[in-house]
Amino acid sequence: MRRALFILLALAVFVPTLHAQTKQLQVACAADLQPVMPTLAAEYQRATGVHLVTAFGSSATLAQQLANGAPQDVFLSADTVHPQQLLDSGIALGPVTPYAHGVLVLWTRNDSPLQPIAPKSIQATLKSPRLTRLAIANPTHAPYGLAAQQALQHMGLYAQLQPKLAIAENIAQTAQFAESGNAQAALISLTIASSEHYRQLGRFVRIPSDAHAPIQQAGIVLRSSHQQQLARQFLTWLTSPAIQQQLISFGLDPVK
Repeated sequence: MRRALFILLALAVFVPTLHAQTKQLQVACAADLQPVMPTLAAEYQRATGVHLVTAFGSSATLAQQLANGAPQDVFLSADTVHPQQLLDSGIALGPVTPYAHGVLVLWTRNDSPLQPIAPKSIQATLKSPRLTRLAIANPTHAPYGLAAQQALQHMGLYAQLQPKLAIAENIAQTAQFAESGNAQAALISLTIASSEHYRQLGRFVRIPSDAHAPIQQAGIVLRSSHQQQLARQFLTWLTSPAIQQQLISFGLDPVK
């Protein structure tokens, strides 16, 4: 009994000490990165010993939270606009660092009533009377939602489809609308569509990149961070050639 008590007391001292020695970075991430960050965070911790604590949301929502004092070290946005706004307002420190280009896709469940989709039949799919609900992210909150709106306008279908749009808060929720069957199709990020779960559940086709403005995703370090050097090192790692090539497998195009 005495030996067991000694071990428990030793652990009580030792475990918090270990925890204190583990370096952490708080990273606010755009919702399209949900399938990406677990793998990258694990790889980064193996390489550096730094543990990434991630939070996800639409880029606009995260930017607002950061402007209101949310305790984060790094902001990974799905655009350059919101990091630049934080830089201009003094909330963040430059430079704004592009880390990837996003890809927009049209996704449907395998059991969707819509015809099989292919690059040459995107417009036919979107015009189908079987399409009663099309999910997109909120264009005012989410860069992928803005790209979806631009793509529909480019195809001359926005006015026609507007009554059928199911507007989600972010791109992850957009995918959930179609996954649950509440929408017959969704315009979502390739990062989500190419994840194992969504590959098993449905099919997708890329939206031509010239149908919308480029989805250039960028990160920035927060001025309130107490670990600015670590934060900059993480962005340097994220934009390194090896990691840039790895991003392709997650559905992101490299910056360079």
